[in-house]
Amino acid sequence: MKALLLSAGLGTRLRPITNYIPKCLVPIDGKPLMEYWLDNLSNIGINEFIVNTHYLKEQVQEYVKNSKYKNMIKLIYEEELLLTGGTILNSKEYLKDEVFMVVHADNLSFCDFNAFVDAHKNRPNGCEITMMTFTTDNPTQCGVISLNKDGVVEEFFEKVKNPPTNLANAAVYIMEPSIFEFLEKLNKKEIDLSTEVIPNFLNKIYIFHNNIYHRDIGTLESYAIAQIYKFFLTNYKEGVM
Repeated sequence: MKALLLSAGLGTRLRPITNYIPKCLVPIDGKPLMEYWLDNLSNIGINEFIVNTHYLKEQVQEYVKNSKYKNMIKLIYEEELLLTGGTILNSKEYLKDEVFMVVHADNLSFCDFNAFVDAHKNRPNGCEITMMTFTTDNPTQCGVISLNKDGVVEEFFEKVKNPPTNLANAAVYIMEPSIFEFLEKLNKKEIDLSTEVIPNFLNKIYIFHNNIYHRDIGTLESYAIAQIYKFFLTNYKEGVM
């Protein structure tokens, strides 16, 4: 399995930090966000990564150049942002022949990633995507979902005022290559996954629930909370606390 790490965003909500560093490289406990994904996913056997770049691309290039994972990473520069769906389509050459994972590399996530892969392998018939979910404390700022009895997404609500649930899309997916057929039919370069793709795959998306930890590092408040969490996690494991 290959993984596409989405790393091109501007990170405007995380300014002023992102005035100087791309969001995918913002440090948590001294370690860039992207490195958590490279570590966690390589530990389950993923050894090929596609990383898209745009904002402050030179920093991402330099990070990859000096990374122990540099020989596993293919960089793709986007002159103009293509949005999540557009980036997936733009990466077809590298992803089209097998199941692949899509990750927003500016998220911090800890879970049993082998169980995530197994969930996709054992998904109900007809499902082409497995979506990681988490329980959010701020559902108005997330895409939230409702499920049928088989754990398949039947409704999706993207950042609505009165969300009917707090079961949120973690923006981490495992996808079948058949998704490219749908993306190509849209006949456009910029494709929003949340508004143009997911609504068309309702009843074809299985879920894996991350009940350990997941946070979108999208705001200064969220960034501070993630730092505190990782500090206590690290010190607890090391027996300091």
